[in-house]
Amino acid sequence: MPTASPFGVDDLRRILREGAGADEAVDLDNDILDRRFDELGYESIALLETGSRIEREYGIRLDDEALGEVRTPRALIDLVNEQLPTGRTR
Repeated sequence: MPTASPFGVDDLRRILREGAGADEAVDLDNDILDRRFDELGYESIALLETGSRIEREYGIRLDDEALGEVRTPRALIDLVNEQLPTGRTR
């Protein structure tokens, strides 16, 4: 049985809501993994704020260029998990 990622979609949803809020027209509780952030109502400034919150909460450093290239929640989750040490918990 696969183990859950240390940083998952529920963590991302929470951080998005805390940092940038949520567009009333977008339901973050639906399947958002492969939807583009701009379709979800999140522009580059909101993603920078989200990245900063993730860095502070998880004690990691996200490459600014890599963060600027993520287009979907799945890509951001993968980027974060690549930076977390194995077995990392909050």
